[in-house]
Amino acid sequence: MRRQLRCVCTAMRLFLKCFRLGRRRRSKFLHRVRTLWSYSKLCAKSLIYNSFTNTDVVLDSLFEPIYWLVDHVTRWFGVVFVVLVIILTTTIVMIVYICVLPVILSTYPVGWIAWHLCYGHWNLMQIVFHYYKAVRTHPGHPAEGKTDIPMVSICRKCINPKPARTHHCSICNRCILKMDHHCPWLNNCVGHYNHRYFFSFCLFMTLGCVYCSVSSRELFVDAYFTINSATQTPAPTISFREKIFHKCIIYLWVLCSSVALALSGLTLWHTVLILCGETSIERHINKKERQRQQKKGRTLSESAEIFQHFLFWFLSISSSASHQTLQHYGVRCRVKLPLHIPHQTLPGQVQHGINTGFSGIPIMLEN
Repeated sequence: MRRQLRCVCTAMRLFLKCFRLGRRRRSKFLHRVRTLWSYSKLCAKSLIYNSFTNTDVVLDSLFEPIYWLVDHVTRWFGVVFVVLVIILTTTIVMIVYICVLPVILSTYPVGWIAWHLCYGHWNLMQIVFHYYKAVRTHPGHPAEGKTDIPMVSICRKCINPKPARTHHCSICNRCILKMDHHCPWLNNCVGHYNHRYFFSFCLFMTLGCVYCSVSSRELFVDAYFTINSATQTPAPTISFREKIFHKCIIYLWVLCSSVALALSGLTLWHTVLILCGETSIERHINKKERQRQQKKGRTLSESAEIFQHFLFWFLSISSSASHQTLQHYGVRCRVKLPLHIPHQTLPGQVQHGINTGFSGIPIMLEN
């Protein structure tokens, strides 16, 4: 009896030892799985984690293939857009010379004829000149090698130092000085050296389209009613030459009115940006920076202060008054970055020269 009890106790002990050993093995296995899972999560976070990650960064990452496709399509179709601008402008000029100008010469008084001839040809010369310069002028890029211009950051795409107000264009595949945007209608970036030509082209093209629309308004009304009367019964007899004339007038008025409406908005937008001393990219960056600083209880310079700088330049105020005014307003101007080497450093302040139209008058910026 005792032997049987001993055997039973021994068997129970062995069973309990095996059970505990199984539990230990399972606990070790689960511990290894948890350790591997934690390690893989740590590796993934170390590769993709960024303290600046937000919804904008996530959306940019998701739309990166679309951006790549648009960049490459725009790069190859830029020449097509330039040719399209030339063809449309040429057709409008031909219609004006063939259809509108003879009517003006035969019906208008001498004074108005002289005004139309002078203004029309002057506006056409301005459009051609500024479009050619906007297309052919390089927007500017950072100097290669050693330079005296201070660099404020490193481009993450071309891995080169870049000065202030410089941005990388993915279509041109290089950094552009004071980049505003890449214009497909120019097949060129709008930057430091051709921004004035781009703005002047938009302005004179808008004025030219408004001029053509106003000059051909009465001809358009007559052509529109004449084309509509052709659907009546019985239809009036209209020659083939008259049909072509009326359709050309309708084409002229519709195209010029549409371009004037769209381009006037773009011209006004760039006028506001120029008065504020910003580019399109800087307006977007400054808006986000302003919101971020407002959350911290700070304020940035307003557009009205930059506008006053232009008023001082336009009214030709004395250099001493302009210098004092710029120093007064420049203390809060944190978003305007330097374009050349600081001339002098004061305690607690950094002196930067900014292209404001005052021949390199420095503006004081706090660190």
